[in-house]
Amino acid sequence: MARKTSQTHRKHVPQRTCVACRRVRAARELLRIVRLPSGAVELDETHKKPGRGAYLCRSRACWEMALSKRLLEHALKTELASDEKEALRRCCDTLPGEHLDEVAAQPTP
Repeated sequence: MARKTSQTHRKHVPQRTCVACRRVRAARELLRIVRLPSGAVELDETHKKPGRGAYLCRSRACWEMALSKRLLEHALKTELASDEKEALRRCCDTLPGEHLDEVAAQPTP
């Protein structure tokens, strides 16, 4: 006979690591960049596109580090074309400048 429990079941939240700062967060808090089976690299806003994925925080600092140090290329195991880099830089320009943890660590005046 099945036993009922009074405990509520929590839903599993997938954890992913930012390729730039290496912080582990819930997958939905990060942005996914995917290398499609065709070889093209693009932003995956739905987190459901097929292909090899890499995750970045929603901060400009992480994106700039990932693009300048070629961390995305390493994680996706591909070379980024200049037009793909430019498209990712345009996405980067819309993000906040500081990492959320850095803002919280700053002393208040």
